[in-house]
Amino acid sequence: MTTLAPYASRPDHSRGRLHSEPGGEVRGPRDLFQRDRDRIIHSISFRRLRHKTQVFVSPDGDHFRVRLTHSLEVAQIGRTTARTLGLNEDLTEALCLAHDIGHPPFGHAGEDALEAALEDQGGFDHNAHTLRTLMLLESPYPLFRGLNLSWEMLEGLAKHNGPVDRPGWAMREVDALFPLDLASHASLEAQLAAISDDIAYDNHDIDDGLRAGLLTLEQLLSVPLVKMSWDRVRVRYPDVPEERLLRELVREQIGVMANDLIAATRANIAQSGVETVEDVRRAGRALVGFSPELAAQERELKRFMYATLYHHPEQLAAAERARVIVTGLFRAYHDQPGLMPPEWRDDCVLEEPRRSRHIADFIAGMTDRYAQKRHAEIFGKIASA
Repeated sequence: MTTLAPYASRPDHSRGRLHSEPGGEVRGPRDLFQRDRDRIIHSISFRRLRHKTQVFVSPDGDHFRVRLTHSLEVAQIGRTTARTLGLNEDLTEALCLAHDIGHPPFGHAGEDALEAALEDQGGFDHNAHTLRTLMLLESPYPLFRGLNLSWEMLEGLAKHNGPVDRPGWAMREVDALFPLDLASHASLEAQLAAISDDIAYDNHDIDDGLRAGLLTLEQLLSVPLVKMSWDRVRVRYPDVPEERLLRELVREQIGVMANDLIAATRANIAQSGVETVEDVRRAGRALVGFSPELAAQERELKRFMYATLYHHPEQLAAAERARVIVTGLFRAYHDQPGLMPPEWRDDCVLEEPRRSRHIADFIAGMTDRYAQKRHAEIFGKIASA
């Protein structure tokens, strides 16, 4: 492993875990953050990501991304970049792998439906639900709830997008259990995980959009960042047919973004004068990020993707079908808790907000296909818009 920079997170300087673990912290030749990563990989909630929507709901083709493959791609970008910057690779990788665990079925459409269903009971937020899942809901150990991850891991999941100024009920609940200093910035590893997520989905969603036929190269070339990358690819491969260069375009853009991120982050760190991970938390701003020029270009790419892919009529129709399924399941379980499996039915209480939040926990853990199956069982048909 590369020598760590002084401002990197170190497992031997960790604030530890919420629960002490009989038998000592070391089980095999792994440090604290390596064990965090392995606990994520071996978790049920991580395995469920293979059947949860990334962009396309229950995609017909085997080659489209799902939450699991997306998380692996984010981890690859994050770990490689962490090594270059002298940050802790294991913590970065663990954060990248876990960052989407709180997503319900059907991606953002499912989240919007749960948010509406819980409007009077505190709402729903997938980021807070990631922490709720890992700290309270998934409990493979005999003496405590949750995966008992390190403080640095939980802090990074809570704040990878920056300080949490207005935590919702779920975030407040886990913060009361194990205070995460929500008002400060997180470690550089957490900041890097967030940007790695942006790099991955900005570019891999292009790949999937082209594969699905919802995007065309002509449309993409209206985006200056894409046009510059495409021009470089064509110069390198002037005699190769365009259709064979589309994935090279995606690789080119990932490289451009990663290299800019490394250079800009190094400059930010040097300018800030941070020397320790606590200095990073007190810096008052994110230090991991793109240069101002690339940040503006990346925002323009995102606007294009929302207008052209994410809000494509086919995607909006799929989102409406997802809303029907999630909303229908919530109402059915709320009215008839006996429709839930015994392990969920037996813990369903009458008083609010616990009743609605318990039902949302059950639905949020579903995969796309399981939610579709349960909806069909209850309502006797596949949901349609």
